[in-house]
Amino acid sequence: MVYSLGYRRPSRVSDGSSLTSSNEKRFSGEGSYHSGTSGSIKGIPEALSFDRIIAGGTCPPCTTRDFMNYLKYIEHSAENLQFYLWYRSYVERFEKLPASEKALSPEWSAAQMDNEITQPARRNKKTPAAIATVLEGTEFADTAPLASEKRDPFNDPRSESPETLRAPASPTFSDFPSSLNTERPLSCQSDFNRKADEALTDAGMRWKPFTAQPFREELTRIITIYIAVDGSRQLNLSGRERSAVLHALQHTTHPSALRAAFTSAEISLRRQAHPNFIRWTICNGNRPRVIFARGLGISLIVLGILADILITLSSVGRAWRVLPMVGLMLGISTLIAAWKGMCVVLHGMHHRHLRPWELFADPEDAASTKRSSEDSLISPPDTGSYEDEPWVAKYEKRNIIRKVFDREVWIQEPALRQIQDTIFVQSLLGAFLVSCVVVGVFCAVPRGGFF
Repeated sequence: MVYSLGYRRPSRVSDGSSLTSSNEKRFSGEGSYHSGTSGSIKGIPEALSFDRIIAGGTCPPCTTRDFMNYLKYIEHSAENLQFYLWYRSYVERFEKLPASEKALSPEWSAAQMDNEITQPARRNKKTPAAIATVLEGTEFADTAPLASEKRDPFNDPRSESPETLRAPASPTFSDFPSSLNTERPLSCQSDFNRKADEALTDAGMRWKPFTAQPFREELTRIITIYIAVDGSRQLNLSGRERSAVLHALQHTTHPSALRAAFTSAEISLRRQAHPNFIRWTICNGNRPRVIFARGLGISLIVLGILADILITLSSVGRAWRVLPMVGLMLGISTLIAAWKGMCVVLHGMHHRHLRPWELFADPEDAASTKRSSEDSLISPPDTGSYEDEPWVAKYEKRNIIRKVFDREVWIQEPALRQIQDTIFVQSLLGAFLVSCVVVGVFCAVPRGGFF
């Protein structure tokens, strides 16, 4: 069974074409913050939709783990998916908290987030010159709102309500007790706290969040990794979006405080990463194999044309000129399929090449590391560049012949096999039509009779 003969692979989505305007990213028809959706993307069946992949409803090579490896090793931008999976896990864990703990972190409404992003932050405004002149020399003077230790009482975020006015100042990030995060040594916690303080300072925020709220230490790490400007996995957020998220996180640890960052990551995943991943997964051979297939297709086409030329120049009957059509069809169909990243030989067995990072995986450690690998999808370790991994150097040393004939594995995902079947049928039909035209031209030429 195949899809429509008019099927086309998902188009390649570049970074620039995936960007959307601020209003399109943030607002629905009613003007509230909403989760990004991709709708129906041309060339991607429902069985390979983004939601189905994330939910674990697909088989290799279209699983969440395969998606993560693609973003890490091919696109080099795994931070969006890492943050997306962490956020979903965080929402689930937050919802399981007792009501008494959840009450400590009130929801940050969509209207508050929209107001933070669409309007300049009032806390960053300087006191008008006329008022500053009157207040000069008093304790209310505001000479440097963002750098001075003094606060402008008219622009102090802590004076928004009587409750916050009476609340004592919260301790700094560096004052968090180490017992809140037992997974990391104290030196690492201090580093995270320092970076979080720097991120808040860069955003023009001098006051500190409440430490009694649940998951505060975890969110400190998230700020330093994903939200801060110099974070190791910095998300692609605008300056206002980043400031709005940081401001919300100062007030609450409710998942709604990260809604802007989550929406940005989800839109990028749905509209860019996911279509590119499906397009890449359709290719069943590595690059050396695909280049080899293209060369083989061109060679068969050239041999077929040469055979027709020789038969035309000879004294044999016209019917013999149809025989090279077999070589032409094989060559053209191979070339069309290879142009779309497929090797017809591998497709005949529904096989694909193992990816370089799969080639050098230790099968003895696969069972013992399965659980840790699944956990790393939600809470990935702070690793360096993928170029430091052992398989990179090993694969580069592999000679070209071994790469062309690398190990193969059966494609388990039925929807992917169906897409490849469709492309193969399209290549056969295209090759048949082109071959008929070429052979028809030779059959119309008079017999040469030279030999």
